[in-house]
Amino acid sequence: MEQLVIVTGANSGIGLALCQRLLTEDRGLRLCLACRDSEEAEAAYRALIASHPGAHVDLLKVDLGSVKSVLRAAAEVRARYSRVDFLYLNAGKMTKPKVDLKAFFKGFFSRNVIHMLETAKGILTQENRVNSDGLQEVFATNLFGHFLLIRELEPLLCQSDHTSRVIWTSSGNAWRSAFSLEDFQHKQGNEPYSSSKYASELLSLALNRHMNSRGLYSSVVCPGMVRTKMTERILLPVFWILFMPIMWLMRIFTNTFTITPYNGAEALHWLFLQKPQYLDPRSKYYSLTSVLGRNYIQPQKMDLDDSMSEDLYLKLMELENEVKRKL
Repeated sequence: MEQLVIVTGANSGIGLALCQRLLTEDRGLRLCLACRDSEEAEAAYRALIASHPGAHVDLLKVDLGSVKSVLRAAAEVRARYSRVDFLYLNAGKMTKPKVDLKAFFKGFFSRNVIHMLETAKGILTQENRVNSDGLQEVFATNLFGHFLLIRELEPLLCQSDHTSRVIWTSSGNAWRSAFSLEDFQHKQGNEPYSSSKYASELLSLALNRHMNSRGLYSSVVCPGMVRTKMTERILLPVFWILFMPIMWLMRIFTNTFTITPYNGAEALHWLFLQKPQYLDPRSKYYSLTSVLGRNYIQPQKMDLDDSMSEDLYLKLMELENEVKRKL
């Protein structure tokens, strides 16, 4: 039986690179591109079919920031397929990111420059706003929409005769200091992206605690510092022209500058080949690139608390019931 792999945010960047790598690895799988923009999804579909003639590629329209869209897409998946083997939760949103240039240049000439460039901690802020469901937009897209998708697809993910995988694309910008359980939507503050990514790591831990016995395993990946459509919005084009040589140079000092989506998808692709029972649920699997351009994987322990992950899981369950009642 062919494996079904669903990838959210598959129309460009790391998601599209992952799809290319998966089809190269296994031409027999069925790939479902779960995307918000239909035109970009069609372009990604054509590119994949052109490079892998005869590949089994389907399209699924879904806006992870809309509860109705997620429920509709999940119903479509349940109608189309009998099971889901891999669910890559890759779609992400960063609303109007801004770099504090004063802090950037101050940090650039300090001993913490590499850490600053790797994580953007202390220099990157984003705006947040409320969506049509009354939820914080970044939280809804990066975390809650994916949580709701998992919940709706449980009948296809949790089956007695096979194991299934949920794989989150997190970030080096996922900081515990940006997250608060009392404000898990991050209504206050200016780091909603960092908060949502840290929350996804907490949720992954909770999913393993609740779902491993039912055959569902969750893992977390950091793609490294990658230039994509989302990260390109952080800096003006002129700054990217200046910054790209610095990114390549930084590989002398650090291995987190993967730069290209292909390199960034390394850990996502690697997890496709692993047996989930032997993976560490408390580790984040990093895509890394050496100074000579060699890609490799390295697990690092996440800064997670069991009680906090369980509390977040319960709060998301409550929020799920609340939004469904409103519908």
